[in-house]
Amino acid sequence: MYCSTRRARGLAVLTLTVVSAGLLAGCGNSDNSSTSTPSTSVSPTVSESAATAVSITDPWVKAADKGMTAAFGTLVNNTDKPLTVVSASSSVSVMELHEMVMKDGKMIMQPKTNGFTLPAKGSHELSPGGDHLMFMDVKTPVKAGDEVTITLKLSDGSSVPFTAVGKPYSGAEESYAPDGGMDMTDSHNGADASASPSA
Repeated sequence: MYCSTRRARGLAVLTLTVVSAGLLAGCGNSDNSSTSTPSTSVSPTVSESAATAVSITDPWVKAADKGMTAAFGTLVNNTDKPLTVVSASSSVSVMELHEMVMKDGKMIMQPKTNGFTLPAKGSHELSPGGDHLMFMDVKTPVKAGDEVTITLKLSDGSSVPFTAVGKPYSGAEESYAPDGGMDMTDSHNGADASASPSA
């Protein structure tokens, strides 16, 4: 009788030891699998919005009551790949992307048909006498100090809104040339065309 009881207790202890070891092993496996599982957090590059992909430094608009005017500034590409601005819009006027080219000894403005390409981690300057955002027919006067909202559209379909401040500027008095381009008169070429606006 004594032997049977002792044997039963021994089996019970052995069983508890095996079960405990199995439970501990199971816990260990669970911990290992959780630490080895790759992170599912989204990379900042993947979730990057167009607004952070492209920024505009020192944006301003030449003050104008009517007719044509233009917006300037520096477009900055904050991504690791080239980006292209294909169009611009504003409630103030219909807009076009414009460039300056030399034609028959004169600087002529014309639409930039391929848009403005911003190199990876680079910038593209918009300035009087150079590339710019053209307001074709101002419906609402732009006074000095006014804030004008402009939205750029990128080639991937995303949009980048920004605000430019109206500033008085006597240079870059543009007018359409008969051939469809825009003629920059001699008085607005050279230093005058590239001067900074007055505050």
